[in-house]
Amino acid sequence: MKALRHLNKYFWKYRFRFVLGLIFIFTSNIFGLYPPIYIGEVFNIISDAFGNKNSLDETNSALIKNQLAYYAFLVLAFAVCKGLFMFFMRQTIIVMSRMIEYDLKNEIYNHYQKLSISFYKRNKTGDLMNRISEDVSRVRMFLGPAILYTSNLIISISLVIPKMISISPKLTLYVLSPLPLLVIAIYKVSSVMNKKSEIVQRQLSKLSSISQETFSGIRVIKSYTQEAFAQNQFMNAAEDYKTKNLSLVKVNALFFPLMILLIGLSTLFTIYIGGLEAIAGNIQVGHIATFVIYVNMLTWPVASLGWVTSIVQRAAASQERINEFLREDPEVKNNTTESTKIEGDIEFNQVSFTYSDTGIQALKNVSFSIKQGETLGIIGKIGSGKSTLAELLCRINDPNSGTISIGNKNIKELNLFDLRNAVGYVPQEAFLFSDTIYNNIAFGSHNSDDNTVYRAAKQAGIFENIMGFKRKFDTLIGERGITLSGGQKQRLSIARALIREPEFMLFDDCLSAVDVETEERILQNIKTESKNKSCIIISHRASSIKHADQIIVLKDGEIIEHGLHKTLMDLNGEYAQIFNKQLVEGKQ
Repeated sequence: MKALRHLNKYFWKYRFRFVLGLIFIFTSNIFGLYPPIYIGEVFNIISDAFGNKNSLDETNSALIKNQLAYYAFLVLAFAVCKGLFMFFMRQTIIVMSRMIEYDLKNEIYNHYQKLSISFYKRNKTGDLMNRISEDVSRVRMFLGPAILYTSNLIISISLVIPKMISISPKLTLYVLSPLPLLVIAIYKVSSVMNKKSEIVQRQLSKLSSISQETFSGIRVIKSYTQEAFAQNQFMNAAEDYKTKNLSLVKVNALFFPLMILLIGLSTLFTIYIGGLEAIAGNIQVGHIATFVIYVNMLTWPVASLGWVTSIVQRAAASQERINEFLREDPEVKNNTTESTKIEGDIEFNQVSFTYSDTGIQALKNVSFSIKQGETLGIIGKIGSGKSTLAELLCRINDPNSGTISIGNKNIKELNLFDLRNAVGYVPQEAFLFSDTIYNNIAFGSHNSDDNTVYRAAKQAGIFENIMGFKRKFDTLIGERGITLSGGQKQRLSIARALIREPEFMLFDDCLSAVDVETEERILQNIKTESKNKSCIIISHRASSIKHADQIIVLKDGEIIEHGLHKTLMDLNGEYAQIFNKQLVEGKQ
């Protein structure tokens, strides 16, 4: 139950609705408390009438009929009132659970967005989705039905049992004697249920992850004709999930037959012991009927105890899984809430970075500076640290040592959101949303209109392609831009960055899928638009960066060459070899 303490703040938030719900539960049980007494009185009247059958006359018969009609009216009136307040209690408690579900999902979603990229590298998308959907749904069952039925049980017992004792303590003792056995059974099984629930939820997350990865990589699966392999992988995971779920169901299945048996014993004791007491003259016949009804009134609340226990155990397991992620702290934190201006020269001073999950040192004491308005070209082989450098500038990661500054101010002291807003970052992998082309470009700026969207598309060299589509800018692209070519996706990503009109442009090898001619046109557009704005172009093509104000060559996380295109060519080192090799390949 410790995991569920996280929900206390929501109970406090909706405390008035919760208290009102408890009042409605209490009132509903009050209206349910008296009909059994009235029905018992009816049985007493009928019993007395049969006992004095010979002395009945028309006057007595009419009186008895009036009494029966009166009690029938009371039973009906109380039943209607009970039903009305049951409706009210569900409208408060169950609606409260839905509100908390909404708040909890938003809390998890907001926390997900704060976490660093490394968190998403360690965890699968299917698992993240499962915790915000399936796990939260199970927690809601605790917040709604479990609390409702538990409160109903406590209030019912606190009202019914004193009434039963006031009628016959001896009969009450016999009737309630099976209940301690039920409590012991629940205590023994609850720990097993908790462990099995957690195992089931983890397997469900694995099943969701397999589904998500399969659908995301469907093109690769089809290209390699691995449909059968993917199907077998899913079936094996589903079979494992079924086995673990059935194991949990078997434990659950023990509750209900056991409860029916124990409640049946209570009814049997009521009839047998109650009959003996009535014969002895200790109680009236109508009291037996009252006890039978009271026992049946307690049947569902007591019977639901096992179900509620199952819900609570599952909710605790699910909330623990949710808390596991909520306890995660973002590695990159915003150190100031004040707005900061992002402008000036960019400087890397002895920057080193090592990926914690792999232990690979991506950058080693890297130092360079970019004056405001300059263009820096970065080139190097795969794994040389080019993309890492871009991520550090955007504070997607923070360096292990050294400092990065903009305008002589450490970027850790700048407002994180202002920093990222000031950088037009186009990552190596072009990610597009399953939406229209227009909305994908407009995503880069909240103040965009048709003119700015069209202008950004023209600058990125994608406008003509878009106008060639049947629905033009209203064309709906598939998930991750699956309906577009690699070059089209990259240019849409560039348009999305350009529409922001950022202070700094950062292109991480985002023109690899376009031809040289289109690349030249896009770079010329970017150069025209980015006057007085710093620009970093990371590329594996030397032709993409040859016009940069300065070029650095990375190898194994270190800068091995630094200078202008002509200077590096005269040096006849790594850069010259790359350029000459690509020049020969281009002619071929």
